[in-house]
Amino acid sequence: MPTKLQVLQIVLQALSSFAIAGGLIFTAVQFRQSRQAQVVANFSKLVELQYQLRSIRVQHPELASVLQADVRHLQTPRDVQDYYLNLMQLSLFEIAWYAHKHGQLPDDYFHSWITRMWEIGREDSFKRMIANPSMKIMHDEFDAFVRKLMVMDTPPAMGELSQRV
Repeated sequence: MPTKLQVLQIVLQALSSFAIAGGLIFTAVQFRQSRQAQVVANFSKLVELQYQLRSIRVQHPELASVLQADVRHLQTPRDVQDYYLNLMQLSLFEIAWYAHKHGQLPDDYFHSWITRMWEIGREDSFKRMIANPSMKIMHDEFDAFVRKLMVMDTPPAMGELSQRV
């Protein structure tokens, strides 16, 4: 029959083993969340660089013709500015979309982005930008998301984020 001291020793060893296992699990979760945050940060940086290139074209529409395919359907400097300004707005929304997709942006804040982008999507200049066949570098899922959002009669309610869009 084990003595009380032996039972206490086994209980303490079990507790310390559980504590070590818990610490390892916690560390693994922290590494995963850190990796997820780094993925979003890297994506955001790429879109930010794209945003800066678009900004240059808004400020200096004459530079947009560096790639002729980008301006083939844009007739005036104002058309170039409108096109790239709308792409800049879309870039910011893409960062919000990607961060939300990866759990880095809360639903309520993302919903405010959706509502605002739905309103912007009603503007003629935004519709022309989306309809323009020129290349728009963006995530394929995001492109589909924006196109679905634009054809909605009303912006989706909070609870409809995943169902309608």
